[in-house]
Amino acid sequence: MRERSVSAVLLIALLAGTAMAQDAKTVIANASKAMGSLKSVEYSGSGFDFAIGQNVNPNAAWPKFIDKTYKRAINFETPAFRMDRVRMQGENPPRGGGQQPVVGEQTQNQTVVATASTPWVQQLEIWMMPQGFLQAAAKNNATVKSQTIGGKKYNIVTFTGQNKARVNGYINDQNMVERVETWIDNAMLGDMLFDATYTDYKDFGGVKFPTKIVQKQGPYPILDLTITEVKPNVAVNIQAPPPAAAAQPAPPSQKLGDGVYLILGGYAALAVDFKDYIVVIEGPQSEDRANVIISEAKRLIPNKAIRYVVNTHAHYDHSSGLRTFMAEGATIVTHEVNKPFFERVAAMPHTLSPDKLEQSKKKPAFETMTEKKVMTDGNHVIELYHMTGIGHHDGLIMAYLPKEKVLVEADAYNPPAQPNAPAPATPSPYTLALVANIERLKLDVERIIPIHYPADNRNVMKPELMRMVGK
Repeated sequence: MRERSVSAVLLIALLAGTAMAQDAKTVIANASKAMGSLKSVEYSGSGFDFAIGQNVNPNAAWPKFIDKTYKRAINFETPAFRMDRVRMQGENPPRGGGQQPVVGEQTQNQTVVATASTPWVQQLEIWMMPQGFLQAAAKNNATVKSQTIGGKKYNIVTFTGQNKARVNGYINDQNMVERVETWIDNAMLGDMLFDATYTDYKDFGGVKFPTKIVQKQGPYPILDLTITEVKPNVAVNIQAPPPAAAAQPAPPSQKLGDGVYLILGGYAALAVDFKDYIVVIEGPQSEDRANVIISEAKRLIPNKAIRYVVNTHAHYDHSSGLRTFMAEGATIVTHEVNKPFFERVAAMPHTLSPDKLEQSKKKPAFETMTEKKVMTDGNHVIELYHMTGIGHHDGLIMAYLPKEKVLVEADAYNPPAQPNAPAPATPSPYTLALVANIERLKLDVERIIPIHYPADNRNVMKPELMRMVGK
């Protein structure tokens, strides 16, 4: 009798699973029919894009840029996409990062031909589009459930992405894909929401396509487009871009003074040999870059632990290695405006791509500053100053080593690739602010260490900086 009951339960579960799969297929088929079949599409319009992680302070939205023109072609069969846009400055005066200020018009393009090695986050630019989502869901054993949200009923179709995260598509009662969401790994935010909404559908040659597209990553928009032209199923021939040049070997570390070392090969960092420990200035880019900096610092200064890492500011490219330093046990030295954000960053789950902090579960330690902080062991001195009058970040810090007459700065002056490049007709307000801060503080600077180190790895001396501001 018990065996019959177990068999009946298994049969019911099997039938329920089959019915759910069939329901998902039906929902996908109905939406595909209502929206129209797309093998390719080309659409254009205008709007805004936003630079993730480049906000002027941790509580502000990503800075905005104007997309004067925007055009994207997608081949769902290859699959591949090509994006071309002309963008302009959107924050006046400049506030935040993302290569601000943009002078005049800036042309940007991106081409991706998906292969087995193409990062999933790039492929999502295809499979999060409405028709792309339906095609991906049909091929990936999708399931479906009904849910009422804000008084509207949706069929939520779900499949599992290549990164093992759910990809959810919200299909409304008109069989239109209204929203697609998933989660991707971000070095700062961990399992980060990637969300796209599609509204104001119109008919273009028998295909329904949204004329309003808004994408969000993290809590804020990264793209806000108004579509004016759509060409469905046109010939889209997207060629893979030429392979990138092979990476050059990392240049050797430089000794800037007794026990002071410059670490190159990516964003620049300094390692300073204090009496009982190491101080590192900047933990940028990624866990991989942080690991390189940590290993090199310990090679240059053996048998000592890294006790402190100085963070210039909270922009993601300058902070995405901090979790690795937290796992190392280093105390984060930062401006007080950044501490609450970094505390949240330390607690965010990283289950899609577990990093060292996720694995170690170490509790981070912080030391904050306002306008000035001096770090010294009686021999070495590092003076930290809050930069004033600069719109790049509210908590931007520069580090000055008075004995070596070296100034470490981030994003205020990013040197051009060539040492003799002409000075800009209009100097960047960020570079002007750097010079103003050096003069305000009466710092005797000889050499500048930009975190964005020049491509030719030259020494950047103060006269080069002054020439760039017309002095």
